[in-house]
Amino acid sequence: MSRPVLIGVQIQPQHAPRYDLIRDAVRRSEDMGVDAVFNFDHFFPVNGNPDGETFECWTMLAAIAEQTERVRLGALVTGGGYRNPDLLADMARTVDHISGGRLVLGIGSGWFQRDYDEYGYDFGTPGQRLAQLKENLARIEARMKKLNPPPLRKIPILIGGGGEKKTLRLVAEYADVWHTFANVAVLERKAKILAEHCAAVGRDLMTIQRSVDWPGAADATTLVEAGVTLFRLSCSGPDYDLSEVEGALRWRDKQTG
Repeated sequence: MSRPVLIGVQIQPQHAPRYDLIRDAVRRSEDMGVDAVFNFDHFFPVNGNPDGETFECWTMLAAIAEQTERVRLGALVTGGGYRNPDLLADMARTVDHISGGRLVLGIGSGWFQRDYDEYGYDFGTPGQRLAQLKENLARIEARMKKLNPPPLRKIPILIGGGGEKKTLRLVAEYADVWHTFANVAVLERKAKILAEHCAAVGRDLMTIQRSVDWPGAADATTLVEAGVTLFRLSCSGPDYDLSEVEGALRWRDKQTG
């Protein structure tokens, strides 16, 4: 299955004292030609001043869906323990309708303990969070079939993580996009394990898109050869500097001729 190489920018909703700074970054990103705009699902900054400004993920996604016309959009990634999964399915369906069918439902098991502790969620153990993610994915899938009006199409699921026994099994069972943090050697090893999980559940490995963080143009070319077709770059407030994104887009355009 041949896929185009895509560039996504994660506009992190942190260290921005006003939402218009984020709105402007989204506008500039779409005008530059990025393929996807992501945010993240944290209630506090994940770097820099830990008590700095932050905005909530899903209300922002609805605004991005209304503001944009072309780009895919989604959370990279929704914290799996923050929301009732049936409600999350409804939220995703609604944002997808607002966008005209451009949402990617990114979800993971969660890792930032402060988010859980300060908002009253049970952090638990890594194993418990992965078990909850498995249950949530099944409930999201079931709820999508009951919503009225239904989703515009099957909303793609993006799962973030690289755990070989549990996370990659969930990728094989549910994901359309797999986002991981890996160099070529690690990616190729994990891809072999993912292929084993896909075989066990009767899934074609090639139906799962591979996504990684942008490593620079030289390494990106090698990763494309290893099957990666989506690269994520990140920028943070208050400046939302997109200069690195410009370079990645020039590289992408050379790949497509």
